[in-house]
Amino acid sequence: MIAQMALVPLYLTHWNVKTYGVWLSIQAFISVMATLDNGHQTFLAYEFLKFGRIKLDKLREYLWSGAVVGLFLGILQIIITILLLYTGLLGKVLGEAHLEDQALIRSIIYVLFALEISWLFCGSVGGIFVRVLSPFGYYPRFSWWGVLSAVVTSIAPAIAVVYGGDLLLAGEVLAIATIAFNIPQFIDMYILMRKENIGFVRPSIKTGFMNFKFSLLLSGKGLLENVRQQGVRIILTPMVGASGLANFSTLRTGANVALQGLNTIVNPLEPELMRFLHQKDQARSEASFGTIWIVLMAIMAPMVLIVQMFIGPIYTIWTRGQIPFNPILFATLSLGVLVYAVSQPAIAIVVGNNLLRSQLVLSIISAIVVILGLVIFIPYFGLMGAGIALLLAEIISTNGYRYVARNWLQENGLIWPKASSRIASASVWITAGGMASMIWIPSLKWVSLILALALLVWNFWRYWKVLPPLATEKAMFFLSKLPGMKHLIIKKAN
Repeated sequence: MIAQMALVPLYLTHWNVKTYGVWLSIQAFISVMATLDNGHQTFLAYEFLKFGRIKLDKLREYLWSGAVVGLFLGILQIIITILLLYTGLLGKVLGEAHLEDQALIRSIIYVLFALEISWLFCGSVGGIFVRVLSPFGYYPRFSWWGVLSAVVTSIAPAIAVVYGGDLLLAGEVLAIATIAFNIPQFIDMYILMRKENIGFVRPSIKTGFMNFKFSLLLSGKGLLENVRQQGVRIILTPMVGASGLANFSTLRTGANVALQGLNTIVNPLEPELMRFLHQKDQARSEASFGTIWIVLMAIMAPMVLIVQMFIGPIYTIWTRGQIPFNPILFATLSLGVLVYAVSQPAIAIVVGNNLLRSQLVLSIISAIVVILGLVIFIPYFGLMGAGIALLLAEIISTNGYRYVARNWLQENGLIWPKASSRIASASVWITAGGMASMIWIPSLKWVSLILALALLVWNFWRYWKVLPPLATEKAMFFLSKLPGMKHLIIKKAN
């Protein structure tokens, strides 16, 4: 999150908006191209967890067969890029169909191939070896490797840019840094694999591609879900160009930071929620629901309002004045994160119980809404249309997940907490009203902020009253860990 916030002004200090937009579109393109890899590796990760030490022969077979498929997928991505290049579609995908700067065109091509070659070895193949060691207790170890990798691959191209590097140099440095960093990681993997007796076996092409076929459902679901994340950049870029993409992505950085913060808090709570659901423990399940929604009501909604109030001048300084601030788009993107936060308990139920068909259907519907929304709204509203499309997709997805989760709970003798769910949703409406008032009646900004915060406090009090005793105890424990909240919560409880 810190890297995301820090790197934007750095790039915009040394590059113009168009170059930065091309850089972002390249990142998005690489992310979408890796969809098949991600689905394949996720499938194998679950298989490795099932095998563990008990079925070591099977684990070895799946590993080396999967590595062959990974090599094939990495090469396939390079071939697809070459086809896009020779058919003239690559420029459209990256939003630069009419680009006349031949030097920049060559830079884009070289950077794409450099990054895809590094991904071939470090991602398509290397990612499988990372996952095979998780069943042996090395997940935390390679999580730290992942953190270090993110730091290195963020800082390396940024250093090149600071010292005057153009798009080509930044891309080359990123590719070289990725490979260089992975060398010691691969050595560590090799040592651990020898220790755990995960030796080489002859790959089975049949097994490898059978597993790949099974992973296609996960890849399809990942691709559809990516439409609302990195994938939206690929769809958006041909419509608004690289500069428009830079504008949109930079405005979305705040929402992405909020989303990452939400996941950091919520993800550790989900295993506990699933355990209570499987035990059919209504009280403790509601307590877990309550804790998740409290993150929304007590932290996220007030913070979104406060950020909306002060972000304008800060944003201008942050982007070095190169990207204009759009308060309506910023508010729309922020509301999308709040809607997503409301849906977290329902998503946890659907995903945690492997309701794959429902997940796929909802992902398809959401992707269609985003794509149609972009096509319909952007010609009339510009970049605002993208915010509207994403918000609509999030609302529809939330209602869909809630419907599926409610039915699953009923079928398993549990009840969806309707009252607390409605009150949690009301906090989003209050926040939306406060933001709209601040935008459209700027002379009453402070009044709007104070009134909206007061309504959120009142709504939180309503929420507290409908929670069962066990939920309030759990919520008090959770909130007491937050700075400045302990005294307030204890006072309310009394």
